[in-house]
Amino acid sequence: MDLDPTDLTVVRELQSDGRLTYETLARRVGLSRPATRARVQRLLAGGGVRVVAVVHPAVRGLTASAHLSIGASGPAEPVARAVAAMPQAPFVTLTAGSHAILAELRTAGLPELDRAIESIRSLKGVDAVDPLISLQHLKDPYLPAGRPEMPEPDATDLLILDELEHDGRLPFAELAERVGISPGAARARTLRLLDGGVAKVLALVRPELLGLGFLCGFAVRLDGERDSVARRIGEWDRVSFLSACMGRAELVGTISAESLAAVRDTLEEMRACAGVRRVESWVHLELVKERYDLTTPAS
Repeated sequence: MDLDPTDLTVVRELQSDGRLTYETLARRVGLSRPATRARVQRLLAGGGVRVVAVVHPAVRGLTASAHLSIGASGPAEPVARAVAAMPQAPFVTLTAGSHAILAELRTAGLPELDRAIESIRSLKGVDAVDPLISLQHLKDPYLPAGRPEMPEPDATDLLILDELEHDGRLPFAELAERVGISPGAARARTLRLLDGGVAKVLALVRPELLGLGFLCGFAVRLDGERDSVARRIGEWDRVSFLSACMGRAELVGTISAESLAAVRDTLEEMRACAGVRRVESWVHLELVKERYDLTTPAS
Protein backbone atom coordinates (compact mmCIF):
# COMPACT_ATOMS: atom_id res chain seq x y z
CA MET A 1 0.00 0.00 0.00
CA ASP A 2 1.52 3.31 -1.13
CA LEU A 3 0.67 6.44 0.87
CA ASP A 4 0.47 9.85 -0.77
CA PRO A 5 1.26 13.05 1.22
CA THR A 6 -2.37 13.43 2.33
CA ASP A 7 -2.48 9.82 3.53
CA LEU A 8 0.69 10.43 5.54
CA THR A 9 -0.87 13.50 7.16
CA VAL A 10 -3.97 11.48 8.08
CA VAL A 11 -1.83 8.71 9.58
CA ARG A 12 0.29 11.09 11.63
CA GLU A 13 -2.83 12.78 13.04
CA LEU A 14 -4.23 9.38 14.02
CA GLN A 15 -0.91 8.44 15.63
CA SER A 16 -1.41 11.41 17.96
CA ASP A 17 -5.13 10.83 18.58
CA GLY A 18 -6.80 7.80 17.08
CA ARG A 19 -10.29 8.99 17.99
CA LEU A 20 -10.19 12.31 16.17
CA THR A 21 -13.59 12.96 14.63
CA TYR A 22 -13.84 12.97 10.86
CA GLU A 23 -14.79 16.67 11.04
CA THR A 24 -11.64 17.58 12.99
CA LEU A 25 -9.46 15.35 10.86
CA ALA A 26 -10.93 16.84 7.67
CA ARG A 27 -10.09 20.37 8.82
CA ARG A 28 -6.52 19.38 9.65
CA VAL A 29 -5.80 17.63 6.36
CA GLY A 30 -7.76 20.02 4.12
CA LEU A 31 -10.34 17.58 2.75
CA SER A 32 -14.10 17.21 2.93
CA ARG A 33 -15.54 14.98 5.65
CA PRO A 34 -16.63 12.24 3.16
CA ALA A 35 -13.21 12.24 1.49
CA THR A 36 -11.46 12.04 4.85
CA ARG A 37 -13.70 9.19 6.00
CA ALA A 38 -13.02 7.30 2.77
CA ARG A 39 -9.24 7.70 3.21
CA VAL A 40 -9.34 6.47 6.81
CA GLN A 41 -11.40 3.43 5.84
CA ARG A 42 -9.06 2.65 2.96
CA LEU A 43 -6.01 2.91 5.23
CA LEU A 44 -7.57 0.61 7.83
CA ALA A 45 -8.69 -1.90 5.19
CA GLY A 46 -5.18 -2.03 3.69
CA GLY A 47 -3.77 -3.88 6.69
CA GLY A 48 -0.82 -1.56 7.34
CA VAL A 49 -2.68 0.71 9.77
CA ARG A 50 -4.66 -0.26 12.86
CA VAL A 51 -6.30 2.15 15.31
CA VAL A 52 -6.49 0.59 18.77
CA ALA A 53 -6.47 1.50 22.42
CA VAL A 54 -3.23 0.73 24.22
CA VAL A 55 -4.08 0.22 27.89
CA HIS A 56 -1.52 1.18 30.52
CA PRO A 57 0.15 -2.09 31.63
CA ALA A 58 -0.45 -1.24 35.30
CA VAL A 59 -4.21 -1.31 34.69
CA ARG A 60 -3.88 -4.92 33.56
CA GLY A 61 -1.63 -5.72 36.50
CA LEU A 62 1.40 -6.04 34.22
CA THR A 63 4.06 -4.48 36.42
CA ALA A 64 7.21 -6.27 35.18
CA SER A 65 8.75 -6.29 31.72
CA ALA A 66 11.90 -7.39 29.95
CA HIS A 67 13.58 -7.35 26.54
CA LEU A 68 14.89 -10.75 25.52
CA SER A 69 17.58 -11.52 22.95
CA ILE A 70 16.98 -15.13 21.93
CA GLY A 71 19.39 -17.41 20.09
CA ALA A 72 18.22 -20.30 17.91
CA SER A 73 20.11 -23.53 17.20
CA GLY A 74 18.23 -24.09 13.93
CA PRO A 75 15.69 -22.07 11.91
CA ALA A 76 14.63 -19.04 13.95
CA GLU A 77 11.14 -18.43 12.55
CA PRO A 78 9.46 -21.42 14.29
CA VAL A 79 10.98 -20.29 17.57
CA ALA A 80 9.78 -16.72 17.02
CA ARG A 81 6.25 -17.98 16.25
CA ALA A 82 6.26 -20.05 19.44
CA VAL A 83 7.34 -17.03 21.51
CA ALA A 84 4.70 -14.88 19.77
CA ALA A 85 2.03 -17.39 20.82
CA MET A 86 2.74 -16.61 24.47
CA PRO A 87 0.20 -14.18 25.98
CA GLN A 88 3.02 -12.43 27.85
CA ALA A 89 4.79 -11.37 24.61
CA PRO A 90 3.38 -8.22 22.96
CA PHE A 91 6.32 -7.71 20.59
CA VAL A 92 8.45 -10.27 18.72
CA THR A 93 10.81 -9.78 15.76
CA LEU A 94 13.32 -11.75 13.75
CA THR A 95 16.67 -9.95 13.88
CA ALA A 96 20.14 -9.86 12.35
CA GLY A 97 22.89 -9.67 14.93
CA SER A 98 24.32 -11.79 17.72
CA HIS A 99 20.85 -13.27 18.37
CA ALA A 100 18.12 -14.30 15.93
CA ILE A 101 15.04 -13.09 17.82
CA LEU A 102 14.08 -10.10 19.96
CA ALA A 103 11.02 -10.27 22.21
CA GLU A 104 9.39 -8.06 24.81
CA LEU A 105 7.64 -9.66 27.80
CA ARG A 106 5.14 -8.06 30.18
CA THR A 107 3.95 -9.93 33.27
CA ALA A 108 2.24 -9.46 36.62
CA GLY A 109 5.43 -9.26 38.65
CA LEU A 110 8.99 -10.57 38.67
CA PRO A 111 8.16 -14.19 39.65
CA GLU A 112 5.83 -14.42 36.65
CA LEU A 113 8.48 -12.81 34.46
CA ASP A 114 11.02 -15.39 35.60
CA ARG A 115 8.60 -18.22 34.78
CA ALA A 116 7.92 -16.78 31.31
CA ILE A 117 11.65 -16.54 30.59
CA GLU A 118 12.11 -20.14 31.75
CA SER A 119 9.30 -21.20 29.41
CA ILE A 120 11.15 -19.60 26.49
CA ARG A 121 14.43 -21.27 27.48
CA SER A 122 12.64 -24.64 27.32
CA LEU A 123 11.28 -24.12 23.78
CA LYS A 124 12.65 -26.44 21.12
CA GLY A 125 15.36 -24.69 19.11
CA VAL A 126 16.27 -22.09 21.75
CA ASP A 127 19.95 -22.16 22.65
CA ALA A 128 20.31 -18.83 24.50
CA VAL A 129 18.11 -16.28 26.28
CA ASP A 130 19.70 -12.99 27.35
CA PRO A 131 17.21 -10.79 29.24
CA LEU A 132 17.38 -7.07 29.97
CA ILE A 133 14.99 -6.33 32.84
CA SER A 134 13.15 -3.04 32.36
CA LEU A 135 13.30 -0.49 35.16
CA GLN A 136 11.49 2.41 33.47
CA HIS A 137 10.18 3.16 30.00
CA LEU A 138 11.71 6.53 29.17
CA LYS A 139 10.29 6.97 25.65
CA ASP A 140 7.46 4.89 24.24
CA PRO A 141 5.11 6.06 21.46
CA TYR A 142 2.46 3.57 22.59
CA LEU A 143 2.58 3.76 26.37
CA PRO A 144 0.36 6.39 28.05
CA ALA A 145 2.63 8.86 29.85
CA GLY A 146 3.11 8.35 33.59
CA ARG A 147 0.74 6.28 35.70
CA PRO A 148 -3.06 6.53 35.48
CA GLU A 149 -4.40 9.53 37.37
CA MET A 150 -7.81 8.15 38.29
CA PRO A 151 -9.33 5.45 40.53
CA GLU A 152 -9.04 1.84 39.44
CA PRO A 153 -11.37 1.14 36.50
CA ASP A 154 -14.58 -0.68 37.38
CA ALA A 155 -16.12 -3.62 35.48
CA THR A 156 -17.85 -1.37 32.94
CA ASP A 157 -14.65 0.59 32.30
CA LEU A 158 -12.84 -2.68 31.63
CA LEU A 159 -15.49 -3.74 29.12
CA ILE A 160 -15.04 -0.41 27.32
CA LEU A 161 -11.27 -0.91 27.23
CA ASP A 162 -11.70 -4.44 25.87
CA GLU A 163 -13.79 -3.12 22.96
CA LEU A 164 -11.44 -0.21 22.19
CA GLU A 165 -8.41 -2.51 22.20
CA HIS A 166 -9.93 -4.20 19.15
CA ASP A 167 -11.32 -1.08 17.46
CA GLY A 168 -10.13 2.26 18.78
CA ARG A 169 -12.50 4.24 16.53
CA LEU A 170 -15.65 2.39 17.58
CA PRO A 171 -18.50 4.98 17.62
CA PHE A 172 -19.90 5.82 21.05
CA ALA A 173 -23.37 4.57 20.08
CA GLU A 174 -22.05 1.15 19.08
CA LEU A 175 -19.71 1.03 22.06
CA ALA A 176 -22.67 1.79 24.35
CA GLU A 177 -24.73 -1.01 22.81
CA ARG A 178 -21.94 -3.54 23.24
CA VAL A 179 -21.25 -2.57 26.84
CA GLY A 180 -24.89 -2.11 27.86
CA ILE A 181 -24.95 1.58 28.84
CA SER A 182 -26.26 4.78 27.28
CA PRO A 183 -24.25 6.56 24.54
CA GLY A 184 -23.78 9.54 26.87
CA ALA A 185 -22.36 7.33 29.59
CA ALA A 186 -20.12 5.56 27.07
CA ARG A 187 -18.75 8.88 25.88
CA ALA A 188 -18.20 10.21 29.42
CA ARG A 189 -16.50 7.04 30.62
CA THR A 190 -14.29 6.76 27.54
CA LEU A 191 -13.11 10.36 27.79
CA ARG A 192 -12.43 9.90 31.52
CA LEU A 193 -10.33 6.80 30.82
CA LEU A 194 -8.34 8.54 28.08
CA ASP A 195 -7.88 11.81 29.99
CA GLY A 196 -6.83 9.88 33.11
CA GLY A 197 -4.01 8.09 31.29
CA VAL A 198 -5.62 4.66 31.60
CA ALA A 199 -5.39 4.15 27.83
CA LYS A 200 -4.27 5.87 24.68
CA VAL A 201 -6.01 5.41 21.32
CA LEU A 202 -3.61 5.68 18.40
CA ALA A 203 -2.71 4.31 15.00
CA LEU A 204 -0.25 1.43 14.86
CA VAL A 205 1.49 1.79 11.49
CA ARG A 206 4.00 -0.40 9.71
CA PRO A 207 7.19 1.72 9.74
CA GLU A 208 7.90 1.25 6.04
CA LEU A 209 4.63 3.03 5.19
CA LEU A 210 6.06 6.14 6.87
CA GLY A 211 9.37 5.92 5.06
CA LEU A 212 10.97 4.51 8.22
CA GLY A 213 11.52 0.98 6.99
CA PHE A 214 14.85 0.49 8.77
CA LEU A 215 14.51 -0.53 12.40
CA CYS A 216 17.57 -1.08 14.55
CA GLY A 217 17.63 -2.15 18.18
CA PHE A 218 20.43 -1.09 20.51
CA ALA A 219 21.72 -1.74 24.00
CA VAL A 220 23.99 0.84 25.65
CA ARG A 221 26.57 0.17 28.36
CA LEU A 222 27.49 3.27 30.36
CA ASP A 223 30.52 4.38 32.33
CA GLY A 224 28.68 6.46 34.89
CA GLU A 225 25.21 7.75 35.74
CA ARG A 226 22.38 7.03 33.35
CA ASP A 227 19.99 9.99 33.46
CA SER A 228 21.90 12.60 31.47
CA VAL A 229 22.82 10.14 28.70
CA ALA A 230 19.25 8.82 28.56
CA ARG A 231 17.84 12.34 28.27
CA ARG A 232 20.20 13.17 25.42
CA ILE A 233 19.53 9.98 23.45
CA GLY A 234 15.79 10.16 24.13
CA GLU A 235 15.61 13.59 22.50
CA TRP A 236 16.68 12.23 19.10
CA ASP A 237 13.80 11.94 16.64
CA ARG A 238 15.10 8.67 15.20
CA VAL A 239 15.09 7.02 18.63
CA SER A 240 11.49 5.84 18.81
CA PHE A 241 11.76 3.77 22.00
CA LEU A 242 14.06 3.92 25.03
CA SER A 243 14.01 2.02 28.31
CA ALA A 244 16.23 1.99 31.38
CA CYS A 245 17.15 -1.56 32.26
CA MET A 246 19.49 -3.81 34.19
CA GLY A 247 21.54 -6.67 32.87
CA ARG A 248 24.30 -6.45 30.27
CA ALA A 249 23.31 -2.81 29.51
CA GLU A 250 21.77 0.23 31.19
CA LEU A 251 19.66 1.39 28.21
CA VAL A 252 17.83 -0.47 25.47
CA GLY A 253 15.96 1.09 22.58
CA THR A 254 14.96 1.26 18.93
CA ILE A 255 16.07 3.46 16.04
CA SER A 256 13.43 4.04 13.32
CA ALA A 257 15.14 5.51 10.26
CA GLU A 258 14.70 6.20 6.57
CA SER A 259 17.89 4.44 5.46
CA LEU A 260 20.75 2.27 6.64
CA ALA A 261 22.97 5.35 6.40
CA ALA A 262 20.69 7.12 8.87
CA VAL A 263 20.88 4.11 11.21
CA ARG A 264 24.68 4.15 10.95
CA ASP A 265 24.85 7.90 11.66
CA THR A 266 22.61 7.56 14.72
CA LEU A 267 24.68 4.70 16.12
CA GLU A 268 27.88 6.67 15.53
CA GLU A 269 26.41 9.69 17.33
CA MET A 270 25.40 7.39 20.19
CA ARG A 271 28.90 5.94 20.47
CA ALA A 272 30.32 9.47 20.60
CA CYS A 273 28.13 10.49 23.57
CA ALA A 274 30.01 11.23 26.77
CA GLY A 275 29.39 8.44 29.27
CA VAL A 276 28.73 5.75 26.65
CA ARG A 277 31.15 2.84 26.95
CA ARG A 278 29.75 0.44 24.36
CA VAL A 279 26.81 0.15 21.94
CA GLU A 280 25.48 -3.23 20.82
CA SER A 281 23.07 -3.18 17.86
CA TRP A 282 20.88 -5.47 15.79
CA VAL A 283 18.60 -5.00 12.77
CA HIS A 284 14.91 -5.95 12.91
CA LEU A 285 14.25 -8.06 9.83
CA GLU A 286 10.61 -9.06 10.25
CA LEU A 287 7.88 -8.07 12.67
CA VAL A 288 6.33 -11.31 13.91
CA LYS A 289 3.96 -9.85 16.51
CA GLU A 290 2.92 -6.43 17.76
CA ARG A 291 -0.16 -6.52 19.99
CA TYR A 292 -0.72 -4.59 23.19
CA ASP A 293 -4.17 -5.91 24.15
CA LEU A 294 -2.64 -8.05 26.88
CA THR A 295 -4.38 -9.29 29.99
CA THR A 296 -2.87 -10.90 33.06
CA PRO A 297 -2.43 -14.62 32.24
CA ALA A 298 -4.11 -16.99 34.65
CA SER A 299 -1.65 -18.52 37.09
